[in-house]
Amino acid sequence: MSKKVKVLIIGAAFSGDLHMDGYSRCRDIAEVVAICDKDLSRVKALAERYGLKDYAAYDDYKKAIDEVDCDVVDICLPNFLHHDVAVYAFKKGRHVISEKPLATTVEDAEDMVNAAKAAGKKLYYAEDWVMAPAINKALQFVEEGAIGKPLYIRARECHSGSHSPFAQTIKYCGGGCMVHLGIHPIAFVLGLKNNKWTELVAMTSGGGENNLLHRKMEGEDWSACIIRFEDGTFALLEANYVTVGGMEDVIDIYGDKGCMHIDLTFSSPIKCFSIPGLSYTVEKAEITTGWSRPAVDEKFNLGYVNEIRHFMECILKDEDAMVGLRGIDGYEALKVANLIYKSAREGIRIVNEKK
Repeated sequence: MSKKVKVLIIGAAFSGDLHMDGYSRCRDIAEVVAICDKDLSRVKALAERYGLKDYAAYDDYKKAIDEVDCDVVDICLPNFLHHDVAVYAFKKGRHVISEKPLATTVEDAEDMVNAAKAAGKKLYYAEDWVMAPAINKALQFVEEGAIGKPLYIRARECHSGSHSPFAQTIKYCGGGCMVHLGIHPIAFVLGLKNNKWTELVAMTSGGGENNLLHRKMEGEDWSACIIRFEDGTFALLEANYVTVGGMEDVIDIYGDKGCMHIDLTFSSPIKCFSIPGLSYTVEKAEITTGWSRPAVDEKFNLGYVNEIRHFMECILKDEDAMVGLRGIDGYEALKVANLIYKSAREGIRIVNEKK
């Protein structure tokens, strides 16, 4: 393999921009050689935004994978498309990076993991929380014993709702807010505990007419889960689409000698009052007038930049990613998300028989 990892990005919209920003900050070890999107104007706009000059543009992912000399295919597409693109890329001998959630069904996620093994290639799972600087700094303090023995974690991702048509239906998304947003806290706590959980119980708003606010959405707009781990500790995981004012990514860790609160999205050194409004404050903020705490480097703070560099370093060494960023971790997170739905739907406690 060459000194730089050659990357083919599939998808030039929201997630494509997040990943492209990461590649733009590790040009020493990564080179985006091609971008594919069914809308070529998005490809051009993404490339221009990051000053990309020498690249190939495609509007068909199979043609792109067939023709582009690349080491890894980075899938930045709606959830329901992850599986087919990944399996095709593995058949063509490429490593794969997949955005969250890994797939819309557990069966498709398992198929992706197996396809990677059959091809002798790596499946990397793009869970940005695992590489968020604030989280890792907090975990360093935990390791130092700053709050004693960790006993309980509360983690949530919430905002006012996605307007993407793919997030409105279960077929395209895989569920509601828990699989779309809650997959972050799920993967985070599972990564901390090496996927060793024993039982869980959950509730959701139910979807459709049962939702708190988004009654035209098939999936739920509120969901929460209590999960217990092999070491006897607990976590409360929440996701919802009823939070206004910008996205909330909040983690609380409680120990027997202290506690810690981590705010990924609103931890800004800037506090601004604006009558006309700022051009941007934080993801999903409905307004930017009045008092706000605008994000300084949102993509870095949320972990995307470190995540991309980690994947590039792993590919150069032909190694798997750290726990939490492997394909198997994405598979385990999706399994738990689906068991959360089962628990809520049937009103039962789920016991992990494979613990």
